[in-house]
Amino acid sequence: MSKQPFENGSVNRRTALGALLGAPLLAGVSVAWQDPVSLEEAKRIAVVKKVSPSVVAVVTGGGSGVVISPDGYALTNFHVVQGQGGALRCGLPDGILYDAVLVGLDKIGDVALIKLLPRKDKDGKDIAFPHAEIGDSDTVKVGDWSFAMGNPFLLAADFTPTVTFGLVSGTHRYQYPERGMFEYTDCIQVDTSINPGNSGGPLFDMNGKLVGINGRGSFDKRGRVNSGVGYAITLNQIQNFMGSLKSGLLVDHASLGATVSTSNDEELERPQVVISNLISSDAERRGLELGDEITRLAGRRVSTVNQFKNVLGIYPKGWRVPVNYRRRIEGAGTQTRQALVRLMGYEKRELDEDGRPVAPGKPPAPKPGRPGQPMPPGKKPEEKEEGPPSPALKLYEEKPGYANWLVNKQRRDAALAGLKAALGDLGAAAGVWTVKGKGFLGEKKLEAPVSLAWSELAQGKPEVVSARVDGVDFSLEPLKPDLTAQALRDPAGSGGMLAALHLLRLFLAKGDKAFPQGMVHGGETPLYPPLDQDPEDWWPLRKNAEVLEGTLGGSRALAFLVEEKGADGKAAVRLACLEVWLSPDEDPCELHLDRVKPVGGGRSMPHLITVRHKGSNFLRLEAETWELR
Repeated sequence: MSKQPFENGSVNRRTALGALLGAPLLAGVSVAWQDPVSLEEAKRIAVVKKVSPSVVAVVTGGGSGVVISPDGYALTNFHVVQGQGGALRCGLPDGILYDAVLVGLDKIGDVALIKLLPRKDKDGKDIAFPHAEIGDSDTVKVGDWSFAMGNPFLLAADFTPTVTFGLVSGTHRYQYPERGMFEYTDCIQVDTSINPGNSGGPLFDMNGKLVGINGRGSFDKRGRVNSGVGYAITLNQIQNFMGSLKSGLLVDHASLGATVSTSNDEELERPQVVISNLISSDAERRGLELGDEITRLAGRRVSTVNQFKNVLGIYPKGWRVPVNYRRRIEGAGTQTRQALVRLMGYEKRELDEDGRPVAPGKPPAPKPGRPGQPMPPGKKPEEKEEGPPSPALKLYEEKPGYANWLVNKQRRDAALAGLKAALGDLGAAAGVWTVKGKGFLGEKKLEAPVSLAWSELAQGKPEVVSARVDGVDFSLEPLKPDLTAQALRDPAGSGGMLAALHLLRLFLAKGDKAFPQGMVHGGETPLYPPLDQDPEDWWPLRKNAEVLEGTLGGSRALAFLVEEKGADGKAAVRLACLEVWLSPDEDPCELHLDRVKPVGGGRSMPHLITVRHKGSNFLRLEAETWELR
């Protein structure tokens, strides 16, 4: 067979195929053939072209980023913007240099959320930003192709990003923190080239979906060039923190309140994660003990310490997650149990007298081996320009303990406005409030009439909260100076129902002004329904809730707001739960609120109130009548 000519680097496939199968067989037949390699190349080029407009050159700090929403929110690394202040400058491939404002910071996870200020069209409306499509990083597998984009060695003088291409070489990797920072948990390892300046840039899958934020590389002892071992923070982890980042917070990662170790079960011939040390924490209050084997955390199976740290590190402080554990009972084999555990924080933070975080110590500078900072030799950070201040500074307010206090206040006010729109103006109803209905006592497992009453909110008059439960009267005057600890926790077993009802009334009537220091937005967290019996798995039942926090007289209140669609199809805000903590070392009293219905005067109130304490329902009240004077 003679050699076939090459066309554009490819063999003439039809001629070669005819020679193999025989010319008579293909006589008069037109065979269309496209080289699969060329097809893949064309697809790759098209995807790169599609996503390039969303890639950010973070000029202030010398790194990379990616726009994730049409209104300009963008992700980058904490170590890129660290120490740069609240106003930044960022370039996009359209050649325009944009002002940007710092929104939220996660120094442990090495993530920063910033927001680019949009340009205006001729009608004065904001021009939407090109943005990346968020992917599911849990679907990434070893052997997948990936590509990273960004500004390596600050080469993108015109803000056009560089693209590198390579394999995913590992998933669910754990990288130990450096001096309390940059703990990369459950991250993606790639051999895709990542160099200084790529920090904060996007890692895309081959469909152009954003699956990670590039940050760390194994550069130590190898010089400041790509070593073929880079790490990207997964988008699924970042999504867990997004609600807190958008609230202007300095977010904290989770710890369990226990240390674990890996041991081998000789009987089962498999490794297991057992609790080796336990401190005073919610984990201890939920019943975990030394020697218990943790089998699942937030729905994911764990069998090694590495897996345990990977799962734990992707959640924020304060989240409640289900922990499945196995306990050996002498003479009775093993028992498998599940507990909803409130996760502790990772960082040690000082609190002021109102329980608010004070400014943390100045974090250390990144190690020279980290991409993004410091600048490569010969490069200098952008010098401060003289002239008018950045317009981004109008969107930034500094306050100890927060990344951007102005953002936090704005989100708090928006949440309170949404609640007022849903319930009506309850502040005008300053008289006596009463609710009566049918009660179900969880501990006694019986049905009984229940009534609750709040006294008039008037200057000089004592505030009184009272309850009649199954013929027994309880009363609390919360501002009384000589209150006993037991009076605050009445009725017994409720965790302080009367005190919680007092704070509920103040919050609904006065909002932020009910608390001397005001309220803060605490980000977002999962909230679980107040079931009479524990389900087989709590995790699928969670709802996402915004959290508002306030402190009054030593008691801490957490208001959980969820957004739901009403019968008319419109979204409305609902106060789903109010947690009242009389002591940080005790379980709170939880007031779960549902079935919001009109009560007259343009106001609405919940008609199902469940009082919950220590993981059990103390009382469920199905309201029949509400009266707001």
